[in-house]
Amino acid sequence: MRGEAKSGGTRAPASYPDALTDCRACPRLAAFLDDARCRHPDYYCRPVSPFGDARPRLLIVGLAPGFHGANRTGRPFTGDYAGVLLYETLHAHGYADRPVSVAADDGLRLTGCRITNAVKCVPPENKPDTAEVKRCNAYLAAELAALPAGTAVLALGQIAHGAVLRALALKAKDHPFGHAARHELPGGRRLFDSYHCSRYNTQTHRLTPAMFQAVFADIRAYLEGT
Repeated sequence: MRGEAKSGGTRAPASYPDALTDCRACPRLAAFLDDARCRHPDYYCRPVSPFGDARPRLLIVGLAPGFHGANRTGRPFTGDYAGVLLYETLHAHGYADRPVSVAADDGLRLTGCRITNAVKCVPPENKPDTAEVKRCNAYLAAELAALPAGTAVLALGQIAHGAVLRALALKAKDHPFGHAARHELPGGRRLFDSYHCSRYNTQTHRLTPAMFQAVFADIRAYLEGT
């Protein structure tokens, strides 16, 4: 990407996402990664870059890498339970060429879709603090700035939803989070909301496959109309 994207007082480097792997802007997260690397030397244990189509019509925004998932494999939503429903659904809707993502080198390809996270480093207990979400927001702002009119953005969970709003300088009170909610974004784009496809949400049936499929059907209808 050319230039630099500002957000929350920080900058995403002009070479993003290549420069992301060297980011140590959040002391707590950097220290947690250092400790994780010592305990699991075979894990990726670095900031996780986006994965998928360089020019997507759908950008999916998650929360953060899972410790034994993306933090282990180096690919968003890969290697843990949270990615099961996501990749199954992406495959069902023609975005993924296979329904299971197991490793960064498994050959899986996404077409028309890109997956990223609001926070690029795994946080302790899967809970980034507010300052970390704000500090990492410049990367998401750079990703959103590159999206043309007619693009769909899917936020998985309230924190991802809030990160998208922050990156676009939008007020949360004007765009409340809710499963299956839709919000118009600047530049002719649209934000879709879904509960996160985490183990907790799927096993408690807060999010069912049918509910998730319905959100993707809404996205498909929007993209076909644009």
